[in-house]
This record gives sequence, C-alpha cells and structure tokens, in this order.
Amino acid sequence: MSVRIVDLREVTKPISSPIRNAYIDFSKMTTSLVAVVTDVVREGRRVVGYGFNSNGRYGQGGLIRERFAARLLDADPKTLLDDTGSNLDPDRVWAAMMANEKPGGHGERSVAVGTIDMAVWDAVAKIAGKPLFRLLADRHGKEADPRVFVYAAGGYYYPGKHLGMLRAEMRSYLDRGYSVVKMKVGGAPIDEDRRRIEAVLAEIGRDARLAVDANGRFDLETAIAYARMLRDYPLFWYEEPGDPLDYQLQAALADFYPGPMATGENLFSHQDARNLIRYGGMRPDRDWLQFDCALSYGLCEYRRTLAVLDAHGWSWRRCIPHGGHQMSLNIAAGLGLGGNESYPDLFQPYGGFPDGVRVERGIVTMPELPGIGFEGKSDLYAEMKALAA
Repeated sequence: MSVRIVDLREVTKPISSPIRNAYIDFSKMTTSLVAVVTDVVREGRRVVGYGFNSNGRYGQGGLIRERFAARLLDADPKTLLDDTGSNLDPDRVWAAMMANEKPGGHGERSVAVGTIDMAVWDAVAKIAGKPLFRLLADRHGKEADPRVFVYAAGGYYYPGKHLGMLRAEMRSYLDRGYSVVKMKVGGAPIDEDRRRIEAVLAEIGRDARLAVDANGRFDLETAIAYARMLRDYPLFWYEEPGDPLDYQLQAALADFYPGPMATGENLFSHQDARNLIRYGGMRPDRDWLQFDCALSYGLCEYRRTLAVLDAHGWSWRRCIPHGGHQMSLNIAAGLGLGGNESYPDLFQPYGGFPDGVRVERGIVTMPELPGIGFEGKSDLYAEMKALAA
C-alpha cells in the first residue's frame, strides 16, 4: 500500500474573547484549522489528519496556502513516505515544507509549519491504527503513560471582573479536579496584583497551588520588583517576566527569585531553546520549560528541542507545554513530559479533552483513540469534519 496526500485545506477560525493579559487582548484572535487529506481508507472512511495553531498567535492561512501546502502537494509523493512505503514520514514531510527556506527568522512561519505538522502526525498515527502517544512511545523506546498532569490556566483581566469573580473562577477549577491554577499579572499596578494574588491564595488554601504569568511584559526593574513581591508567597511558578528573547533579564532574576520560574512558550525553534538554556540562567532542578510544538515548527522540531535538553542535562519532565491542546497531551503521555497546560473555559472548542475525560487530582487519563484523538471531542470534530467534507 502506498500513501498519498491528496489535499491540504485551511480555514481561519475566530477564537476571540474580551479577555486580556498583561500584553495583548484576545478580541480579534484567530486560529488556522488544517486538514491533511490522504488516500488511505480505514473502516470505510478516508484518513484525514487535523491540526490547528495555539492561542496567542493568529491564523496563518496565507503562509499555509501560498508556501507550505503548495510544496507538499507539488512534491513527489514517494519522497514523503517512510522506508516501508506504507505511511507518511513526518520528518520527510517537514523537510519538504521547509525546502528553500533560509535559517533564522522563526516568526510566523514556525506557526504555519507547526499547524500542518500536527495534522501530519494525526494522519500518521491513524494510518498506523494507534493513539499518537503510544506511537511516540514505541518509536522512542519509552513506556507510554496515559496519565498526564494538567493545570488550569485562567485569571485573565476582564472588564468589570472584581476579586469575588476571580476567586469564584479559581474555585471552579478546583471543583473540576485541578490541583494547580494560574492567573495573569502585570496588567495592573503591582499593589493591585498583590491583592489579586492574596485573594486567590485565600480562596484555594491548601487545596491547590498558584502560578502567575506576566506574559513577557516587564523590563528588568519591574521584573525584579515583582520577584521581590512574589517571593513572599508559595507559588508554583513565576512565568515569563520579560521579553522571551531577553535571556540576560531572565538570568538576572535568579538572584531575586529563589522559587521556580517558567518560560519558553514564545521561543519557536530548537536554536532559541538552546540559547535560553545556555544564557537564560534557567535552573534544571526547579524551573519549567513551556515550548509549544504547535507554534514552533511542530513535533519534528520539538524532538530536536528535546535533544538540546538532553545535551544540557535537563530532564524532559521539566517541560510543561503551553497551548492546552491534545497534541501536547499526546507528547506528554508518549515521551514523558511533566504535564500540559489546560484552558477549562477559554478558546473552545480547540482546547480541552475528549468527551468524558475528567480531571482527577490534577491528572487526566488519555483515551485509546487513534491519532491525536480529536474525533473524541464532539464539538471540535464537528468543525474539523466540516473542513474535510
């Protein structure tokens, strides 16, 4: 059996919301939804792989249609296959997409490629008849663990949102089984943010841990001021205080903040990840890395990033990806990452878990669905099926 990509479709979808973090609002946010259509038939249906890009970066329809999809559809189909000829080879597909691309400049194109890469891996696992997390574990000689730690991301700034509403939001996450919750800081004066933090800590008590996220807003002076304030509290982490490429700022904070810090969601290549590890002062015994494969050229590149961590003595367990999507859930379960982000109430239907999957004491258990498992989430699959119809 030979496998062929017969079509690649993209549609730009809104995931808008009136929320804001310290840097942007989400009132105009979009995502690209992609379908990679193959000529393989399973159980009477053509195998289609699906993908989409994470929140915080806009849809990439122009790049997908004009550059990367065109290259795949123009490629000799045999050059995209694995050595058996019975399935696609994601690395060869990735190489075909990146043909004639100069190194560096890991901006929007990394999102476009990462979106298609997600769909390719979904198709590959479906053709193999396996959940993606089991396929990844098999290929890397690892023991798959379907149990994945997840935390609830929220606590955004919202018009008219008072402390009582913030507390109720965080309590709702605990009621749904989460043991770690996250809120935004940096979008209000520091004294107001202190009151917000103390309100949430009073609400969750010993039932959960709190992480805070500044979304890259601070200069060094402000980042240090927040570090001095935040170290008074038993936080899960202090996330992305400064510009994601300001490694010197990140490194300087270790002198002022002894607790765990987290960053990496806005680094889009293994080269940038390597520079963070080399120059960002990140501490492998306590800090967390949040690289998001859907924004950073996909899983093919993410595996190169993991190789960088190996070379520098970091455990893959220190990775908890940004994005809240099922692709990273599969990577976490298959390759042994530390967990995954989750958005219980936002960016639907693209975030969350398959129907019936519940969070229990901060853990979800992956169902045995072929591919990434999108077909198990009915509201999301309805969007996807319409694109591939």
